[in-house]
Amino acid sequence: MNLRAHAKVNLTLTVCGPRPDGYHELRTVFQSLALHDTLRFTSVEDRCVLTCSSPEVPLDERNLVWRAARMVWDAAGRRGEPRGRVRITKRIPAQGGLGGGSADGAAALVGWNRLWDTRLPDERLLELARGLGADVPFFLYAGTALGLNRGDEIHPMADAPARWVVLVFPPFGVSTPEAFRWWDEDQVGLAAGAERPATPLAVFNDLEAPVSRRHPQLVEIRRELERAGAEAAAMTGSGSTVFGLFTARAVARAASDRVGRAGWRSLVTRTATRVQARPG
Repeated sequence: MNLRAHAKVNLTLTVCGPRPDGYHELRTVFQSLALHDTLRFTSVEDRCVLTCSSPEVPLDERNLVWRAARMVWDAAGRRGEPRGRVRITKRIPAQGGLGGGSADGAAALVGWNRLWDTRLPDERLLELARGLGADVPFFLYAGTALGLNRGDEIHPMADAPARWVVLVFPPFGVSTPEAFRWWDEDQVGLAAGAERPATPLAVFNDLEAPVSRRHPQLVEIRRELERAGAEAAAMTGSGSTVFGLFTARAVARAASDRVGRAGWRSLVTRTATRVQARPG
């Protein structure tokens, strides 16, 4: 059984402030992308084993696919150790704000539930997703959706108009705790006057300003995408990936070539609808 785990960008991300539980109150609009990892599930009698095409991905309890196996197994009341094998083919870069680990975790919840015929209802899988991580519930919905609280309270929206998307990958990653710590240090947000470019589309990210202060390349990349014809451009999630939205494929490919000549790695993908991006 093969399942796709689709990447996302945050079309908007407002940081409302820290919460008593140590997280931050967020308001964000998620958007699925065609870019995806693939998880291949195989039924075996041995204990749960993960393999991955990317050597830097952990294959133990640090991996959300492994943790999803434990959660589904326990929620179904099974005894002993989870059994099965998953091969993860990675295409979504790590620490890029594209949600690759969370997408894999959500697809794994669906995959293990099917592989073992545990028949956990969608509501139960959503509860387990919240336990895996703040972004994970979105990937069970996919498409275009509003995320509230930690980003884990999901309200599906009508699919946004299709766009071509250029993703640009700086030569560094940014961890989520790091980005929010910088936001706390700088007290950057809407009330503090964070930069929000005037574009035809409402695309912005309150984390972009504090991350860009530590990594000025992000400003250069965004401006290069805008000069190349992007309707809008911003950092996604906690970074470090910067994306640009385009209506025409040819213009998107030309923009990707342009940032490539400037020395940055990029790829062209497109937005995905809820039907296209939901796991399974």
